[in-house]
Amino acid sequence: MAYFKVGKIEYEGPKSKNALSFKYYNPDEVIMGKTMKEHLRFAMSYWHTFTYMGVDPFGGTTMNRHWDNTQDEMEKAKERVHAAFEFMEKMQIPYFCFHDADIAPRVPNDLAETNRRLDEIVAVIKEEMKRTGIKCLWGTTNAFGDDKFVHGAGTSCNATVFAYAAAQIKKAMDITKELGGENYVFWGGREGYETLLNTDTALELDNYARLLQMAVDYAKEIGFTGQFLIEPKPKEPTKHQYDFDTQTVLSFLRKYNLQDHFKMNIEANHATLAMHTFQHELNMSRINGVLGSVDANTGDPMLGWDTDQFPTNVYDTTLAMYEILLNGGLGKGGLNFDSKVRRASFEDEDLFYAYIAGMDAFAKGLRVAAKLIEDKVFENFKAERYASYTEGIGKDIVEGKVGLKELEEYALKNGITPNKSGRQEMLESILNQYILETN
Repeated sequence: MAYFKVGKIEYEGPKSKNALSFKYYNPDEVIMGKTMKEHLRFAMSYWHTFTYMGVDPFGGTTMNRHWDNTQDEMEKAKERVHAAFEFMEKMQIPYFCFHDADIAPRVPNDLAETNRRLDEIVAVIKEEMKRTGIKCLWGTTNAFGDDKFVHGAGTSCNATVFAYAAAQIKKAMDITKELGGENYVFWGGREGYETLLNTDTALELDNYARLLQMAVDYAKEIGFTGQFLIEPKPKEPTKHQYDFDTQTVLSFLRKYNLQDHFKMNIEANHATLAMHTFQHELNMSRINGVLGSVDANTGDPMLGWDTDQFPTNVYDTTLAMYEILLNGGLGKGGLNFDSKVRRASFEDEDLFYAYIAGMDAFAKGLRVAAKLIEDKVFENFKAERYASYTEGIGKDIVEGKVGLKELEEYALKNGITPNKSGRQEMLESILNQYILETN
């Protein structure tokens, strides 16, 4: 049966007036030696797209989802699988991402039955994957939603909760491997604290590292070759989370000698919650060799929480794709739309409008970023700005040939040369020109 009245979304170009078409995303178009489909590796978030029902702290469900009409939880889960794959087919989305709790209903504190249900739904997903050719970008476990995780999961003060979380991770890794997932994500939803008055931070951090090491060991045991990803977030739901931002996570990984096993899954909205730009977090990941994947969304600057809106700001997507292209792409990662339609956008068709907006925004960003890199707009400016480090005393500094005594001697003898303008406004104007002129 067909779940959506909308047909397949096709590329019609920037002059099209058809709202149900791509204006910039042309999957087979080749840019910098790869197709747009290969560059962008779009993925659908199972949770926001097919389990989010419009609930917010002030109101109940608003979404009209006819495939959810059955009262049988397992039948509803199966209907959602079929609807999800039809949606991805029509949107030309090649990947999906999931939490275990998204795809199958849990039975509270009954791990065996919960796992049985997961296996039943995974069988249905595998059938749809075989039918459509759609793949799994990554899987993970929800170790933050249940009341048992009120004090955290891997950082819980309760050892039995730690054990339960580990069991969930094991099962989620098992099914991610079974589905051919190319990555596995750790998002420490409640891995943090509200107050230091009751928190042993040293033990909690040590325990979280122990849990990650267990996952690394288990991956080797079962032959899971996917990339492990950690998703930084500074706050919400806990006031202070241990995975605050990329540099915090890197420090943690290096302390516990885990840096060779994990890369970053960077979310735009999490970056801004940490008072960084999206580009900053991508850049910090890139220059440290740990840019693994991206959760593509945006937040509302007038709201102080994670709103998970679809990305439509071409300025942001251009700078994001600029970093991704300089990174040589995302490897096994992709652009997962960890985004949800607004509560008032409750009709099925709104899902298509939202994904079209996000996919076109990143496709436009890809086009502009590729042109900027091909013309070496910023790279040429940076090369000139830092030219003093390519010769003379600057070269000696870079090559480690001088120390404080030698530099004092140089400064006393030579003084300094005049600084030059950073030309920020000029560069921003050039960026705007490229955005406006690139189709």
